[in-house]
Amino acid sequence: MRKLQTLIAALLLLVAGNSYAQPSQQKDSFQTKSGKTVTITHIKHATMQITYEGKHIYVDPVTELHPRTDWNVYPKADYILITHEHPDHFDQMSIAQLRGASTPLYLNRSTQGYLHGSNVVMDNGDSLRIGDDIWLWAVPAYNTTPEHAHFHPKGRDNGYVLQLDGLRIYIAGDTEDIPEMANLKDIDIAFLPCNQPYTMTIDQLVSAAKTIKPKVLFPYHYGDTRINMVLMKMVGSGIDVRIRNYK
Repeated sequence: MRKLQTLIAALLLLVAGNSYAQPSQQKDSFQTKSGKTVTITHIKHATMQITYEGKHIYVDPVTELHPRTDWNVYPKADYILITHEHPDHFDQMSIAQLRGASTPLYLNRSTQGYLHGSNVVMDNGDSLRIGDDIWLWAVPAYNTTPEHAHFHPKGRDNGYVLQLDGLRIYIAGDTEDIPEMANLKDIDIAFLPCNQPYTMTIDQLVSAAKTIKPKVLFPYHYGDTRINMVLMKMVGSGIDVRIRNYK
């Protein structure tokens, strides 16, 4: 596993340029059950910013993955979610730039070993109320294909369900179409990965989406996958599929 992490880190540095990209202008806004606005800023790969009632929630922020991100031009984080310790999801430099003095960091248990300070470890199945009307559940994320199981072993990594005033957002993390997805209910927005050999195939993603039945689907973490194929395969599903820049 250490060799895999070293390889991923080297690839990130290889594709990163010397200049920073402009802040992402790709945004989608949604209304909660009481009419409050949730805005999702699509940054890259597995990184996003979710803004609700003046609070900024970042998921898996990284700097050196193309396009290189300057976190100084983004607002400080009120919450940070980390799915697992692979360097395309977990970057201590980005966390340090985004984190304020009292910003809680929610992460899986194995990532905790890389950080000092007050962090909140969540295991699969844990749930927390992290704000007045903000809830967070840690859900399983793992590989089921035997020859890929070492990438994301069962029980180690997290996906998350984030609930904001009743609006339910599923951020799958690095996973295949696992049986536990059938337990996810009333998902409004789903982020599902599609990047072989680490996550799902296109057909697995389509199967997962039809199991979860979100209102809106964002394929993410898709690398060089022909992601528009998802649009074709989801025709007639009743799910609003939106392709954003999550290469």
